[in-house]
Amino acid sequence: MTSVPLPSTPANADSHPRSRAAWVVVVFTGVVAAMHIWKLPAALPIIQQQLGISLVDAGLLLGTVQMSGMLGGLLVSLFAEMIGLRCSVLIGLLLLIVGSMLSIFAPNYVWLLVARFVEGAGFLAATIVAPALIRRVSPLGAINTAIGFWASFQGQATFLALVGSTIALQFMPWQGWYWIMLAITLVPIVLVLKVVPRDPSAEREASGVVVPAVKKIGVTARSWKPWIAGLVFMCYTVQWIAIIGFLPTIYQQVGISGWLSGVLTAVAGGANAVGAVISGGLFQRGFSVLQLVIPTFVVMGLMAFLTFAVSWTSVPGGFFWQFLCVVLFSAMGSLIPASLTRLSVELTPPDGSPPAVMGLMQQIYTVGSVFGPAIAAWLVVTTGGWNSTWWMNAFFSALGIILALFLSAKRLQLDLR
Repeated sequence: MTSVPLPSTPANADSHPRSRAAWVVVVFTGVVAAMHIWKLPAALPIIQQQLGISLVDAGLLLGTVQMSGMLGGLLVSLFAEMIGLRCSVLIGLLLLIVGSMLSIFAPNYVWLLVARFVEGAGFLAATIVAPALIRRVSPLGAINTAIGFWASFQGQATFLALVGSTIALQFMPWQGWYWIMLAITLVPIVLVLKVVPRDPSAEREASGVVVPAVKKIGVTARSWKPWIAGLVFMCYTVQWIAIIGFLPTIYQQVGISGWLSGVLTAVAGGANAVGAVISGGLFQRGFSVLQLVIPTFVVMGLMAFLTFAVSWTSVPGGFFWQFLCVVLFSAMGSLIPASLTRLSVELTPPDGSPPAVMGLMQQIYTVGSVFGPAIAAWLVVTTGGWNSTWWMNAFFSALGIILALFLSAKRLQLDLR
């Protein structure tokens, strides 16, 4: 097997400063941004009780943070093309701070929905440009490693946010935890300003020029490749965010609450980061995208079936084995975003826009993030229990496998090893 070829780099990036510290800061920024998505699940049962909202409303609240991505992926990529990648990251972090502030003073459910939408816009602006920015600032020999760590940012954020919220909520109201997250977000702003090089002069000179940016995005949107990759990604996110996002609620219904519920959910979510980091080594050893994506969908569907369809109460140590299924679901599932994130930097058509590739993919896959929790909640309410939710996983795993077949090396005309 051959090693993974390095993604191409923009011509104006060849003389641009490259350092390990810069790409580490970009990854850290993504982790902090994603922590804002995962600061809610542990607090959700408390918010449900305080505001008197239903399980379906709670599912929409979990997914609304992704609504910005579903509606504005390409718009944010246009924004990034006009102001520069580094500037996009900084503005995204500022929007996350604004969204947190709105949440803290939210008087009702609708206000919280608006605040989560603002946070979603901030998350999108801070992360949609990251693969292209990492490609720009990473030493050439470290790009595959950097992209592998970037693919783990959601898992890292899930673990840190859930552990942090579990501890914080033992001592303070959920608004106190949001104040902590607001303060944490100031750290990557300082680091980006200090460590990440400014956008190249050619990019700064082109900033504010709408027509060339629109043309680049139009070229990208007419390519079928990002669309298929985004749909495959969606088949993953619709499953993962629904199960991991609702774990604290599921545990509470079976009598597990407090710090134990948060730690168990954090371990399950954090397993996603471990799998993503491992994916970099698998790519280096010559595994192709399809060799990772298709078996992963099979495992996700199987683990969801074992988790929810099987009655573990009569099995010795049943909860442990059920929890292990959730951990394997999360860890193996991470190979899909890792594979597609790596692929995204190679899907940019000639004269296209790398941020637009990620923007389009994110606009598609966040559909799953928005509606996954709501679909799971609807199944629970309709059928009377969580044992039916594996139907959703089986359907989207099968759909993901079918769509992934279009991402073969022959169809893409790329070396995907």
